[in-house]
Amino acid sequence: MEKEKQLPYGYQERDIHAIFKYLQEGCCRRLLYQLPTGGGKTVIFSEIARRYINTSGKKVVVLTHRKELCAQTSRTLSKLKIKTLIVDSSFSGMVTDMHKCVVAMVETLRNRMSEKKIGLGDVGLVIIDEAHHNSFRKLLKYFSKAHVIGVTATPYSSDSSESVESLIAAGYLAKPRNWQPDVELNILEVGPNGDFTVKTSDELYSSNAMLSLLLDSYQNYGKGKKTLIFNNGVATSLRVCQFLNEQGIEARHLDHKTPATEREEILHWFKKTKGAVLTSVSILTTGFDEPSIQCILINRATNSLTLYHQMVGRGSRRLPTKRTFTIIDLGNNTERFGKWEAALDWRQIFENLVAFQETIAQRTAGDSHLIPSEMRSKFGNSLEIAFDVIQAYDNAIESGLKPQTVIRDSIRQHAKICMENSETASQALALSEMLEKEIIWRIKQYAACIGKATKNYRDWLAEDYKRRLRELIARIGIRQAKLRKAS
Repeated sequence: MEKEKQLPYGYQERDIHAIFKYLQEGCCRRLLYQLPTGGGKTVIFSEIARRYINTSGKKVVVLTHRKELCAQTSRTLSKLKIKTLIVDSSFSGMVTDMHKCVVAMVETLRNRMSEKKIGLGDVGLVIIDEAHHNSFRKLLKYFSKAHVIGVTATPYSSDSSESVESLIAAGYLAKPRNWQPDVELNILEVGPNGDFTVKTSDELYSSNAMLSLLLDSYQNYGKGKKTLIFNNGVATSLRVCQFLNEQGIEARHLDHKTPATEREEILHWFKKTKGAVLTSVSILTTGFDEPSIQCILINRATNSLTLYHQMVGRGSRRLPTKRTFTIIDLGNNTERFGKWEAALDWRQIFENLVAFQETIAQRTAGDSHLIPSEMRSKFGNSLEIAFDVIQAYDNAIESGLKPQTVIRDSIRQHAKICMENSETASQALALSEMLEKEIIWRIKQYAACIGKATKNYRDWLAEDYKRRLRELIARIGIRQAKLRKAS
């Protein structure tokens, strides 16, 4: 017996009706529709395609930017009894009048049409999935007379529908449970694209300290849950996969270079395996639909609000046995953008985009001053190597302590990280030599706090700081040696 087609939910039917009204009245030839991840965008635009074909008799073209999206969309359209043709890299045939709906990868279709190897006549509607990608724009010249509907979860645009908050309240999306430790990001550098570079992200997130934090976070909040991990670099993802397997946690890695057959096998394993952990790089942020995901672990920082929502949204699908999901944020992204489920005014963001981006940049810059990555790599066993001098000074004054306690506490923190990353006191002393520039920076911050500090006084403070640091490391080394001898 054929399975009956599931009817759209109330909010979906409402939006389908509103969009279709735009098409029928012809008052808007280009429309951008936003719905949060998990809200059923594919169901909505597939139903619009069905109704448009039945009422107009014209063709519909659905554009996607990934092969998996082509297959996913085609399956949904087939359930609606729409004869669909997929145009991807393997396509070499012709489009006939029998095919009222064409689902195509953007680059493939553009190449075929520019080479005049494929023709698409009588197209009345073009639907663009994940329309926040700009790759589709050059294709629109071939469909100048058609209606165009862009569909996305994260538009940076003005037209929007249901909010994440309302879909959670109505029971259509799972409710998130957030956990976010404060992570020190001061070695991360911002690249030309406005986001953190892969190189500095790999250096930070492949460190022993961050791997330990990831493991602790997973064991405390994600253990036994089907978990999807997002990383910024391939090197980090591979290291995370190896590290988790060494800890007895079954994990697999996936990136854009994974062969198609292996990728299919990994995704099948992830779908069927209870408590599976999949660590990835960007590739699963869009067009990936696996409702059984119970935990999203963001093992990276980003300045992209769009990417942040895409990553978290992978875990938001609701199931009868899944009403909540876990978000573990190891990149201070929640602090930067706010909680994923919080109300977000896309129109306000779109109309004030420059100001919004400047605000994000200020929050990023506020994490801390930049620590050279080569220095950070020497302190891989320490989760935090920075010290907020200004905050420590304010705390000291508020508590009625002398300002000099700030220098004392800074020296203690430097001694601690030197010992954490050395096996002997002599190694720790050698490591402390790398802190020269960091010590000078801290002294400048302290001098700014106390106000009246001459250059000679700052120079004396720096030399006294280094002398006291060496003495403290030596004392700690002697104490540790006595403890080892006694045991």
